[in-house]
Amino acid sequence: MKLQEKRSIRVAILDLYEGVPNQGMRCIREILNQYAEANFLDIMWDEFEVRRELQTPNVASYDIFISSGGPGSPIDSEGSEWENKYFKWLGSVEKWNNNPGNYNRKFVFFICHSFQLVCRHYRIAEVIKRRSTSFGVFPMHLLDSGRDEIIFEGLSDPFYAVDSRDYQVIKPNHNKLTEMGSAILCIEKERPHVQLERAIMAVRFNEYMVGTQFHPEADAIGMSMYLQREDKKESVIAAHGEAKWSSMIEQLNDPDKILWTYAHVLPNFLNQSVEHLQTAVL
Repeated sequence: MKLQEKRSIRVAILDLYEGVPNQGMRCIREILNQYAEANFLDIMWDEFEVRRELQTPNVASYDIFISSGGPGSPIDSEGSEWENKYFKWLGSVEKWNNNPGNYNRKFVFFICHSFQLVCRHYRIAEVIKRRSTSFGVFPMHLLDSGRDEIIFEGLSDPFYAVDSRDYQVIKPNHNKLTEMGSAILCIEKERPHVQLERAIMAVRFNEYMVGTQFHPEADAIGMSMYLQREDKKESVIAAHGEAKWSSMIEQLNDPDKILWTYAHVLPNFLNQSVEHLQTAVL
């Protein structure tokens, strides 16, 4: 009896961390490993150091792209060599997907810093510096367009996610969103009594591209262990206070919060991408 052959999937991870130590890349790798094992797939991936090495993937060589978070300003890099190359790659993805002769469309997921860059690039909203750093586990509130969104399938409203950023995407350009066929999927916690516009936390840019300003790849168990390291604990308490550190640890270990988001958002995106690939080769 012939053993079933594993379906081969090629993934490119665009690393925007600029060499800064982080948990994001580890979490993305682990999700890919877990997804491959659970779905009997042979997922191969390559990583591209975008900011320091000016590396971007060849569009034709990969099926799926995941673009990471990263440090620093998503505004000050405008016009830089690495950013110009990054947007040239993005244009290549759009060109591929808009070509009716290409049946295997390329799927892209943008995380945090990448999400902010792309929102600014498409001019669908304003990207500005926050008054203070957002750091912790926070509720994400679905809009009507988010209730039927495939990446949020299986999540409650609100659902919870790790948020870590100094910048925010606000003031949507609804004309541009309509022109692109894009939709805002969720926003940060509604606070009617606070006269500050709520940040946009996820956007479906088009049928094949989606992104979140929060970190859907955050691994609750790994991040909990990381935050309990003495050096990291001290740095978080120094920056945000002991109450914030304790709250993070408690919520990371809540099975209905980060564990649930980790198990759904990126896996749902991969489900959509893989199902398309399987249909395209029939």
